[in-house]
Amino acid sequence: MMKEIELEQVLPQEIEKRSFEIITEELGDVKLVPGTEPVVKRCIHTSADFDYAKNLVFSDGVIEHALKVLGSGATIVTDTQMAMAGVNKRKLAALGCQIRCFMSDPDVAEEAKKRGVTRAVVSMEHAAKLPGPLIFAIGNAPTALVHLYELVKSGAVKPELIIGVPVGFVNVVPSKELILTLEDVPYIVARGRKGGSNIAACICNALLYMMPGGR
Repeated sequence: MMKEIELEQVLPQEIEKRSFEIITEELGDVKLVPGTEPVVKRCIHTSADFDYAKNLVFSDGVIEHALKVLGSGATIVTDTQMAMAGVNKRKLAALGCQIRCFMSDPDVAEEAKKRGVTRAVVSMEHAAKLPGPLIFAIGNAPTALVHLYELVKSGAVKPELIIGVPVGFVNVVPSKELILTLEDVPYIVARGRKGGSNIAACICNALLYMMPGGR
């Protein structure tokens, strides 16, 4: 006889809360860097992957700095439309922040074709020219992360925060390791191959939800 499948009875409005309770329970005695818990747990919540409890790397004081920057009306730059779509626009607007993605812009595609480079490279160059404090959330293109590193080293841009979480195989790991060598740019990096546009978006949301007023 097939074993009866038991379903946990949870009200719709309580599902996310219950999910975070389960995550906390299953983390058990795992020690997270103080202050980073909401980011780590939201990454786990988004992916159901507990590896984020050990592969997320935070520069010193990055959470406090990120919250301060968001409170000053920052612009978040993503490398995919998917990541941009996943960030809470209502919370952004309430903070006076905005979000941009240049990847689908016709002029970016045209310039990339002429120069023989990826759209991600051109997108980072366009983003570097934006005014005000900039947060880069890279979840897909390691070429974006590598070129962002080059722009930082050349002095073309000084991001207030780099969220480096591209996913995949080709140059993904080295691109993240480059960001970890930056000494004067705050970062949140998912070491290794894991990441994605959904992770980039959820880290942005985790930071936004830590701001006064929560969600």
